[in-house]
Amino acid sequence: MILAIDVGNTETVLGVLDGLETVRSWRLATERGRTSDELTLLVAIAERGRNAIVVDVGTATTFDCITAEGVFLGGVIAPGPLAGMERLSQAASKLMQVDVAPPERVIGRNTIACLGSGVFYSVVDAIDGIVRRILAEWRPGAPLVIGTGGLADLIAPHCETIERVEPHLTLQGLAIAGRHLLP
Repeated sequence: MILAIDVGNTETVLGVLDGLETVRSWRLATERGRTSDELTLLVAIAERGRNAIVVDVGTATTFDCITAEGVFLGGVIAPGPLAGMERLSQAASKLMQVDVAPPERVIGRNTIACLGSGVFYSVVDAIDGIVRRILAEWRPGAPLVIGTGGLADLIAPHCETIERVEPHLTLQGLAIAGRHLLP
């Protein structure tokens, strides 16, 4: 078993892994500073042998384009749902923060419902739109589109382009990297 640690912008995720299976994981608030999980994503994807787009839904929503050979082509960084909601409520004094959750309806009938729907579907549609733009520019055939990050379980089921969610992708990548980097 190994302990893998992913230090993100908002949260630090610790996980105990047995092989590639996450036995236990914890999320802690990340203070100032951050590390790149680019290496872990590259090694996690390279082992799959398929072009991939990794959509990490957290403080920022990032899109990493990785070839089947494990080459990081580049990506996109957009505001994450919580950061967008926080900024909106700061900029508009009469708009409060709401939880990011699938709304009952698209058309809200009060301010809270309108905000909830707007925040949720703007993230869902932004993810699908950016993935489609990446595919139009990159033209990699049929890459695997993976959702990961703290909000992936909530958002990905409503996205048309995300094929599967791997909430512990970074921890798995760290375990794989450890096998390749440590004697």
